[in-house]
Amino acid sequence: MNIRHISGSSGPVNKRPSSKRPNWKTYQSRLKKTQARKRSAGKLFKGCILFIFLAVAVYGITGKPLDSAVQNPNSLSQAPELALYDDIPVYDIIVKNDIYAMLDKEQLNNIKEKSFDIKFDGRKFHIDTTIDNKLQNFILNIMRHEYARYIGIVAINPENGKILSLAGYDRKNPEQNPCIENIFPAASIFKIITAAAVIEKYGFTSESSIAYKGGKHTLYKYQLKKQPQSHVQTITLKDSFAQSVNPVFGKLGVHYLGKTDLKVYAEAFGFNQSFSFEIPVKPSVIYISEQPFHLAEIASGFNRTTAISPLHGAVITSAITSETGKIIEPSLIDRITDKSGRVLYQGSASTIQQAVTPGTARIVKTLMKETILTGTCRKEFQGYEKNPVLSRLNIGGKTGSINSRKHEGQRFDWFVGFASEKNGDKQVVLSIIVVHENYIGIKAMQYAKMIFEEYYKNYFTDKLTALNLKALNEK
Repeated sequence: MNIRHISGSSGPVNKRPSSKRPNWKTYQSRLKKTQARKRSAGKLFKGCILFIFLAVAVYGITGKPLDSAVQNPNSLSQAPELALYDDIPVYDIIVKNDIYAMLDKEQLNNIKEKSFDIKFDGRKFHIDTTIDNKLQNFILNIMRHEYARYIGIVAINPENGKILSLAGYDRKNPEQNPCIENIFPAASIFKIITAAAVIEKYGFTSESSIAYKGGKHTLYKYQLKKQPQSHVQTITLKDSFAQSVNPVFGKLGVHYLGKTDLKVYAEAFGFNQSFSFEIPVKPSVIYISEQPFHLAEIASGFNRTTAISPLHGAVITSAITSETGKIIEPSLIDRITDKSGRVLYQGSASTIQQAVTPGTARIVKTLMKETILTGTCRKEFQGYEKNPVLSRLNIGGKTGSINSRKHEGQRFDWFVGFASEKNGDKQVVLSIIVVHENYIGIKAMQYAKMIFEEYYKNYFTDKLTALNLKALNEK
């Protein structure tokens, strides 16, 4: 994108051919003016197309032309946003794709200030991000790099997709942020999608009973057979999710979902699809064959080929936490203004697609709560009911872990989850990957507990301060 104003006329052109070739400086000047005219024409053309598209869309929704919709803010929910750009030439308005050109991803890597200024294309811009300064800097300070190859921590508001923290560490490539890299095996956090699929498609509930044989955290072909009831153990979907029981989810993949359903629900949650973000993010990837054991590996997360970014992990978890089942585009840039204060870009929540119904999302949310109470997070969160901050929250999560190939010597350690006020509306989602090397450092779920506590400690303190000030003002 080029956000210059349209250039003026370059002046009259001498129609007689010159006997002399222009010097290099003159040639470059003419070339730049020609390119500027072409860019300006292109912007005007795109502006006309945009206006026509908006006019058609508004007329199709309201039965009224575009100008009447803008005059009446109640006639179209987008009217306030259109009014935001009044008196701004269409070629100055910035869209998400333009931000790729304006900002290098290094500029948004572990940022420590909510707002900052940049110069681009000879102009000065002020960038307001969605980052929570206190939270971002707390996370950057608690990250321990000694034994980690990668750390990626994303905090997000599940209601609107606004990123509260995007903090990462890559030992070999410090300029990279693992939060947006799609190189991490999804492991058992894929069980969120498998559970949502059998709930939605086959009517499972949290108390539905499934039989399995053998160990909980192994996956062998004999464990996928339909065994006589006397030869197996039974467990509820809620407990098998909380305890991350691989053969149960393997059987769900083989005997219920199959290739088609696994693919449909994985893509509904955003796999193999790109979504718009202010930093280019590669899609999370999944490949599913017809081979039964492969289906079991995919459904249980017992494979290294289903790869995901921490950012996408936060997006998936937000669809469950919000209880809407909607995949919301994440956003990091809240607003961009020029030196005169004109708003050229305003971030807004955007739904990509409906992954599952709200009813399904609510059931999966109960499974995630059970993970904290009795499942793989039980020891880490044990006694949180007595903690002055955590006791005021509903907390849910899903862990995942898998080793890399032996010669790589890496252990992938996941936590995705949420915390919400018991007596309020405040919610936050975390997605955390830690890739340990020779030694295990701080685990993903340990980071999650510390972050939940810090975030809500600040929130409750600010809330109490606001209430006290209100009481003083009312006296």
